[in-house]
Amino acid sequence: MNSVVAFLYAAILASVPLMYGTLGEIITEKAGHLNLGVEGMMYMGAAFGFLGGYLTGNSLVTILLAFFAGMFGALIYAFLTISLKANQNVTGLALTTFGTGVANFLGQSLLKNASGAFVVQKNVIEFFKPVKLGFLSELPVIGQLLFSHSIFTYFVVALAIGMHIYLNHTHTGLNLRAIGENPAAADAAGVNVTLYKYIHLLLGGGICGLGGAYISLVTCAGNWQQNCVSGQGWIAVALVIFVSWKPGKAVLGAFIFGALSVLKLYIPSSVLPIPPAFYLMLPFFVTCLVLVFSSIRMRRENQAPAACGVNYFREER
Repeated sequence: MNSVVAFLYAAILASVPLMYGTLGEIITEKAGHLNLGVEGMMYMGAAFGFLGGYLTGNSLVTILLAFFAGMFGALIYAFLTISLKANQNVTGLALTTFGTGVANFLGQSLLKNASGAFVVQKNVIEFFKPVKLGFLSELPVIGQLLFSHSIFTYFVVALAIGMHIYLNHTHTGLNLRAIGENPAAADAAGVNVTLYKYIHLLLGGGICGLGGAYISLVTCAGNWQQNCVSGQGWIAVALVIFVSWKPGKAVLGAFIFGALSVLKLYIPSSVLPIPPAFYLMLPFFVTCLVLVFSSIRMRRENQAPAACGVNYFREER
């Protein structure tokens, strides 16, 4: 029983950065843009979040730096695809390369110049440790699974709920969905398409940056590790399809993929003699299966926003 609880708890921990990446990409695709640069924005958030904790020791500065780093990556993408009408797929891939390069260059430079231990300041590590919620955290099983997490975890769950309400029950959210489906019609109805796109693409990038900060500050316990994101941004892109662009489902979808990523730690080789490399590739293999099966689900409610990935030329409406 203890092993099962430990496995489920580890799966929740591993799912948090995937949730951030998935929610950031959902809000981006609802605006009609397919941003394949999630990996790069998460790397930038991881690097600059770590840098903020390492240099300032201020938790708020750490979070803001991570958020604005992801937002900066999204701004590059938004300017190229919204204002300059660049190809969205190519721009997203370039952003992944750019963000990964910036993060690894920054990390490598700091590693060379660091004197002593290269970790964020202790008070920042303490701030992002699991928060105890009184008697709730002491409850058997449920206490550990639901009430013993960092503020990152509680915030992303609240974000998923808030995003669901925003997209489905607010005027602004419905305008955003209209832009993702038919920007020409939304424009004709008086919606400022360009402004909506910029705001939501930047917001999506900032959310992805927070997912990167979680990896460097919580998953890596405040120690900088090169290539720490390690493909989680790509899994998040696939998760958007898996959860049918629905923020509420992102929590469950991320948990499933989080469980796959930690499975190798909880199955003894004596019980199941499978090479460790199999577990490393399992999340990515399942990602491929998700893409295949999702492509054959023809129901409209399970499809991407109709205008996603297509640049809007106002002159042609």
